[in-house]
Amino acid sequence: MLHPEIQAVLDDMNAVPGPPAHEVPVAEARAAHAAETAMLSGAAERVAEMRDVRVPGPGGDVPVRLFVPEDPAGIVVYFHGGGWIMGTVASYEAPLTRLANRAGATVAAVDYRLAPEHRFPAALDDSLAAIRWAAAEFGGEPLALAGDSAGGNLAAVCARRLRGELDLRLQALIYPVTDAALNTPSYREFSDEHGLSAASMRRFWNLYLDGTPGDDPDASPLRAGDLAGVAPAYVLTAEEDVLRDEGEAYAAALREAGVAVELVRWPGTIHGFFRWLAVAAPAREAVDAVAAALRRGLSA
Repeated sequence: MLHPEIQAVLDDMNAVPGPPAHEVPVAEARAAHAAETAMLSGAAERVAEMRDVRVPGPGGDVPVRLFVPEDPAGIVVYFHGGGWIMGTVASYEAPLTRLANRAGATVAAVDYRLAPEHRFPAALDDSLAAIRWAAAEFGGEPLALAGDSAGGNLAAVCARRLRGELDLRLQALIYPVTDAALNTPSYREFSDEHGLSAASMRRFWNLYLDGTPGDDPDASPLRAGDLAGVAPAYVLTAEEDVLRDEGEAYAAALREAGVAVELVRWPGTIHGFFRWLAVAAPAREAVDAVAAALRRGLSA
């Protein structure tokens, strides 16, 4: 059963007239995502400093916004969700300022290139560039990765790609996308009228991959043959989410590879709830739980 505040958001989503989400043009979907931010996310918290930097990347400079709390003790590179086609750092200011303050760490939020204008692996290339920049810029400070949904996918892939190169203390994966197969029981159970639909995920994958096989481990981290030695993980899934089972399968694969994993299935929630601080207590609780995990990981 959904939490009443989550159910209220879902009811509002399902009452919106017009075509289903997977048929809405990309530009309109991006505008809607930005417009809902004020209502669902609310105002950002005050941080000691917020500044924008541009990081050299293989496709040009990558915009990164730094959220710096008082006396930070570490750096968290964060990748926003949005199916690789929408979302911006600006639309995540509320959860990320809260995350920075409660984790006691600087959050470096990455505005990676979006599909369909920039297809796979552009977002991944930008993400890797941003992490390497952060490691050099904040050399000596403990470093962690975090991301939600498509951003969780990027964080997971980067953690695997960077093992042995960087000392990553934690990868915090919030209802991550881990497999392009779209065939788990949670896909069948929550395929429609639960916010993120199976049809929308199919569209996101098609726009992102542009013909790249979905079993490429840099796209589907669950398909990676060897996960030994990647960073410890905190994996949060939403109870009624098409992505629930693949996120939990990835946590299981990490454990099987000998990686320390904390897995939490957040009760009464659907995909996307992490950003809904203004309207749903579970969102505030989940952000604080992820922040606590990051604080523990960065201090280990």
